[in-house]
Amino acid sequence: MAHQRVLLAVTGGIAAYKIPELVRALRAEGHTVRCAMTPAATRFVSPLVLQTLSGQAVRSELFDPAEEGEIDHIALADWADAVVVAPATANVLARMAHGLADDLVTTLLLATRAPVLVAPAMNVNMWDHAATRANVELLRARGVAFVGPEAGWLACGWEGEGRMASPADIAEATLQVMGPRSLQGETVLVTAGGTREPVDAVRALTNRSSGKMGYAVAREAARRGARVVLISGPSALETPGGVERVDVESAVEMRDAVFKALPDATVVVMTAAVADFRPAQAAARKIKKEDLAEEEGLTLELVRNPDILASLAEQPGERVVVGFAAESHDVVEAARRKIERKRCDLLVANDVSRAGAGFDSDTNAVWFVWPGGDVEELPLLSKAEVAGRILDRVEKLREERG
Repeated sequence: MAHQRVLLAVTGGIAAYKIPELVRALRAEGHTVRCAMTPAATRFVSPLVLQTLSGQAVRSELFDPAEEGEIDHIALADWADAVVVAPATANVLARMAHGLADDLVTTLLLATRAPVLVAPAMNVNMWDHAATRANVELLRARGVAFVGPEAGWLACGWEGEGRMASPADIAEATLQVMGPRSLQGETVLVTAGGTREPVDAVRALTNRSSGKMGYAVAREAARRGARVVLISGPSALETPGGVERVDVESAVEMRDAVFKALPDATVVVMTAAVADFRPAQAAARKIKKEDLAEEEGLTLELVRNPDILASLAEQPGERVVVGFAAESHDVVEAARRKIERKRCDLLVANDVSRAGAGFDSDTNAVWFVWPGGDVEELPLLSKAEVAGRILDRVEKLREERG
């Protein structure tokens, strides 16, 4: 995504103390950030702090003699590629819903033509009030996007919905509202991570997949406007903003979750490292060494797991299916054989023995292998960039199919 201009409208809620972190997160993505504050907001977070972190002057007055004529409030509204209201109090939601423009922030919100993202923060009873709910629905109907609020302990001492979404989630949602929306209307199903096949009550057969590639695909698809369902094996990664996550353990559980979500999916990206085999019988209790003879080993009988990717070709419905192949040698030839067996639309192959392209790495070097054997090699890229290249090819396939 090209670097864009974000106007951050800060209102008077205790959650305003988190705004410096949000400014940092947006600037880390390369965006230019300017802040506009209500007078009440300046009591919770210093304008000087936001000015220092953003590198831009902070506005809080509707008529500022130092600014008018150089960049007035209408020009500031026109400047923004996106406007983020955080924290958004019940008061500012009501004023937005009814078109009031009696301070700098509400005037900017009424004047801007940019997409608006709102991060509500208030007491749970205020959030649940019929007036607030009506205002939220009215704003949603006008195209205003929302992120949060989250449930938890609130500054007022109550527990429930009303806590502002985390700065990381707000930053991610900001990227989504500014995104190209090229996958708007699509449902993208992504599998990620490795599976875990139980041996006994405490042990399991698994692999080294971190899930980073699949999570990058899910995040990029959400930024392009898709509804995203992420079916994940065990992973310590945080769920990307705007993504529906389904956690599974075994290959069988992953298959069942995929088939459940499949009818709605128009795109399937199978990045998960699914175990090919599982123990024929998992012990209900821990297998202890002392239960075996001193020199006796342990033999496990393994049976094949279902081939989820291959089975997708047999399912009804029109969809683009992308498979993955993690190989340690003869990568391209192995991928050419695999795409014929799996009958997917594109196979992404990578050499896990290569430095910087294996498991748990933040980068990847892949080959795109197409039905018929054509190959496109990509250089070493971040997994986020690889995800973008994959979805570029998916969009082209969807376009060709009408």
